[in-house]
Amino acid sequence: MNKLKIFAMILWLTMLMSFINLAMAQTFVPLDKAPHDIVYFKSDGNVKPQIKVVYGRPLADNNEIFGKDIPYGKIWRTGANEATEIKFYQDVMFANKFIKAGTYTLFTIPGENYWTVILNSNTDSLGAFFYDESKDLARIQVPSNEADPTQVFTIAFNSRNYGAQLVLAWGVTTVKVPVYLEQGLLSNV
Repeated sequence: MNKLKIFAMILWLTMLMSFINLAMAQTFVPLDKAPHDIVYFKSDGNVKPQIKVVYGRPLADNNEIFGKDIPYGKIWRTGANEATEIKFYQDVMFANKFIKAGTYTLFTIPGENYWTVILNSNTDSLGAFFYDESKDLARIQVPSNEADPTQVFTIAFNSRNYGAQLVLAWGVTTVKVPVYLEQGLLSNV
């Protein structure tokens, strides 16, 4: 009889703990509509990354994004949610400016034919709401080009003999930004 009571009590405690666990189960927020992504640049033969970009990837409902959903001439966080962050693992040349290795934010001002791409030192900020122009380290103007439609905002890299070409694409627009990595080129600039 004692063994039966002990078994019943263990069974009862097990069921009670199951109900408590069920009641305290973790609930998660729904999946973000613009999840974050990470893209790395590794030059040919290099195992370690030289550049890392962390950015939100908004989805487009149509191909008319820039000039409509994202207005021309206004500062943009270059993605969704938090401001896009770019980390250089080595010193680089960005917009004819020497930039020390470190983490920065990447803002843009889209235009119909040209974009202004901005490297800013104010990291960990929500979108462009706290953008501070006085923290700009470099600005470069680059042409915008028409491209095949891309429904999800995408950042990628192309390898170039001078280092990396940072590519921003969304809708039917593509922007390419040179980032000079080669030590020989850096010493001559």
